[in-house]
Amino acid sequence: MLFKRHTPSNSYTLGFYNLENIFDTEDDPLTLDDDFTPQGPKKWTEKRYRRKLHKLARTIEKLGKITSGKLPSIIGVAEVENKKVLKDLINTKPLNRYSLGIAHHDSPDERGIDTALLYDSSCFELIHSEAIPLLVHNEEGVRDFTRDILYVRGKLNGEALHVFVNHWPSRRKGEEITESRRLTASHTLSSFIKDLLNKEVNASLVIMGDFNDGPEAKSIKQLKENLDLYNPMEKLATPERGSANYRRTWSLFDQILISHSFFNYEKGTHSFTQANIFDAHFLTEWKGRYRGNPFRTYVGKKYLGGFSDHFPVYIQLKFNN
Repeated sequence: MLFKRHTPSNSYTLGFYNLENIFDTEDDPLTLDDDFTPQGPKKWTEKRYRRKLHKLARTIEKLGKITSGKLPSIIGVAEVENKKVLKDLINTKPLNRYSLGIAHHDSPDERGIDTALLYDSSCFELIHSEAIPLLVHNEEGVRDFTRDILYVRGKLNGEALHVFVNHWPSRRKGEEITESRRLTASHTLSSFIKDLLNKEVNASLVIMGDFNDGPEAKSIKQLKENLDLYNPMEKLATPERGSANYRRTWSLFDQILISHSFFNYEKGTHSFTQANIFDAHFLTEWKGRYRGNPFRTYVGKKYLGGFSDHFPVYIQLKFNN
């Protein structure tokens, strides 16, 4: 006899997922998206696009579900080309049976990739969203056009929530060379939130993203200390586990930090219960030298047909009613 696992109805999942270059198949003459077209070197066809949308939709629908019993309330995403792609994603099975909303602003990133927030409108009410420009420069002092930080203000089950979705500058040219850009991102976000806290002292903050720095990095520690945040990802980062794997080394660049307001238990508020990496078997390479790594869509120009080169991460909150 099979017993259904008990899941609390007052548990809500907040997640983040780097979707690994989810582009439509059309060429945008204003961005460097030529690789992701049918004629490009990666031969990005409509069939491959739809296949990836289905894989991502299936993953998002399962995120945190084993312990919450429901779809994530909000999920921040990175490496998405535009709002059309987001609409295609939420209209793909199994997400198309839910009432999902989108918060998105086009950013000046030269490849045309943005951050965005998807939310379950049955429990989250969107009030306001805006892009926070990230002004960083390369070694020659020239502006490096990168992703804005997305700010969303809303209400989760009636409680005011401030959510920030990040995708900080990459380490492509080396960790030390690019560190200053991520420190600038950390400072930019801290300054914005400090202004917010001057107006709303006890604001409930959720800061998520692919920071391209782990919990131990200066940029993350600076953010945590400046804003008195709690980072549950510190306890998840180990040499054997992470959200991405590069050259057989695990990293946990994908993180969710929260304010200490999530450690109260007043009626009508939400309390932190747990954090995790969603590294289910179906999201991994099943065999070979990369067994256990995220099953990605491409390795270079070689098409593998996987999900993403990152695992999603999430936290869960309990609604105190």
